[in-house]
Amino acid sequence: MSKFSHVNRKRPWNKGKLTGQKPPLKLKEIWAIRIRLQISNQVRDLALFNLALDSKLRSCDLVKIRVRDATHGSTVSRRAMVMQQKTGLPVQFEITEQTRESISNWINHAELMSGEYLFSSRNRSSSHISTRQYARLVDNWVRTIGLDPAEYGTHSMRRTKASLIYRRTKNLRAVQILLGHTKMESTIRYLGIEVEDALEMAEQTEI
Repeated sequence: MSKFSHVNRKRPWNKGKLTGQKPPLKLKEIWAIRIRLQISNQVRDLALFNLALDSKLRSCDLVKIRVRDATHGSTVSRRAMVMQQKTGLPVQFEITEQTRESISNWINHAELMSGEYLFSSRNRSSSHISTRQYARLVDNWVRTIGLDPAEYGTHSMRRTKASLIYRRTKNLRAVQILLGHTKMESTIRYLGIEVEDALEMAEQTEI
């Protein structure tokens, strides 16, 4: 082996990083981030944060949403549909009132047109923000409320509302549809519900 061969070795992507499931945000953490974004008048970030939670989309799909995908004429839609990059299948999601309001404020603030990306990039080499840029924003959001960014990520945003819905309804099929999973097993693994449910049952059983 050449004495220089180590130079070309790629650094492992997960070196020095925590791996595994990223936890969803709790309700109090969601509102803490929202309030900070509102107070600091970060119009784009508030719209992105709210839409990320409502849509439950993977980051690769979220960053590519265009204005027309979330609007009907000049009004932000109550529901939207996008084609998933990973599966090639469409997935629908709801857009709640506060998310519609924040998106509308951002569209008006940035004077966006129907065909433009909702979250455009300042980098001229790309027309929408990259998944890396989105990941950095998520890091900043959780850091501002005292959470460790190494423990959270873009999948935390995707899992948050899905986890809340499952906790309230225990309806796995509904969560599967909302996440756009083709297999129930994927939803079970994604939410980690077998472990969580087992622990909850154990906690409620006294011996």
